[in-house]
Amino acid sequence: MRYIGKEEIENIAIGAALLGTGGGGDPYIGKLMALQAIEEYGPIKLLSIDEVPDDALVVPTAMMGAPTVMIEKVPSGEEAIESFQTLQNYLGKEIFATMPIEAGGVNSLLPLALAARLGLPVIDADGMGRAFPELQMVTFHLDGVKATPMVLSDEKGNNLLFNTIDSVWAERIARGATIEMGGSVMLSIYPMTGKNIKQSAIHHSLTFEEQIGKAIREAKKNNKNPIDEVIALTNGYSLFKGKVTDINRKTQQGFSKGTATIEGLEENKGEECYLHFQNEHLLAETKDNVLCVTPDLITVLDKETGMPITTEGLKYGARCVVIGIPADKKWRTQKGIEVAGPRYFGYDLDFSPVEQLLRKENN
Repeated sequence: MRYIGKEEIENIAIGAALLGTGGGGDPYIGKLMALQAIEEYGPIKLLSIDEVPDDALVVPTAMMGAPTVMIEKVPSGEEAIESFQTLQNYLGKEIFATMPIEAGGVNSLLPLALAARLGLPVIDADGMGRAFPELQMVTFHLDGVKATPMVLSDEKGNNLLFNTIDSVWAERIARGATIEMGGSVMLSIYPMTGKNIKQSAIHHSLTFEEQIGKAIREAKKNNKNPIDEVIALTNGYSLFKGKVTDINRKTQQGFSKGTATIEGLEENKGEECYLHFQNEHLLAETKDNVLCVTPDLITVLDKETGMPITTEGLKYGARCVVIGIPADKKWRTQKGIEVAGPRYFGYDLDFSPVEQLLRKENN
């Protein structure tokens, strides 16, 4: 057990944006909320997995919706408290701790802000090891844990309690409700026991985000290349260097969907890279080769600073490096690929690990 303060929040925000693969919501907003909560209520207790009792009730909290909406519809924090307390009252049992549902953007930081305000610990784990756009795309679902009962809350005071037959239906119904509620909501979801968390969660993800953020922030001070530091820390690969020349982005069906075109520089001069995203980057390809595909991680870093760039933050002229990171082994199983692989998103290709794609391209 240790306590999270302002310095740790700064680092986690950067690491969350990187592992969020472009999505997960704007980490800057989540960072401000967490910093304010620490200012008012003090540091946040962070528990390792083995410190959670097997019979403890744990409820992850998150934002659901299109990241582009959140730029103008900033949550107050009250929505998260409402959803959390409504679910606790329904379950009739005190919630022991909360945790992130994903390692990404705002959704790594919102549980920290909530925990500070409610005096609860946060578990150093999540359900993705990255960010994904749909509620069933978590390792809990892979192990048969249901998303419901869950509660959605908006800034108007609406609280919706859902009980669905499975997590896919939870996604379908909640997505429709989210659109009606303004495009983004806060939710409390996947109530689990400590035993479930130990079996199904991806461990130490907040600590990993903190390590990534610290490496990027300190690289320049130590005369190191921040992108090289990230690649070494994540076992990642440099996929493409270039500048953004075109972005086609729209909010559709409750998601931010689109494609970014990157014109090659340096060793990639004369080529173009195309990034396809649905909240998160799902496919990176050139005219001739697939560079990386979901569930492996695709993230875009500023070429000079190494800071991650979200899908809503991609702008014309930005000079960047696209990197690929191997997904957690849970996602590379047959079940994981069925849930969050390329064919689920409508891409006519089979999943190949990023390291195999790069070997094929270089041969």
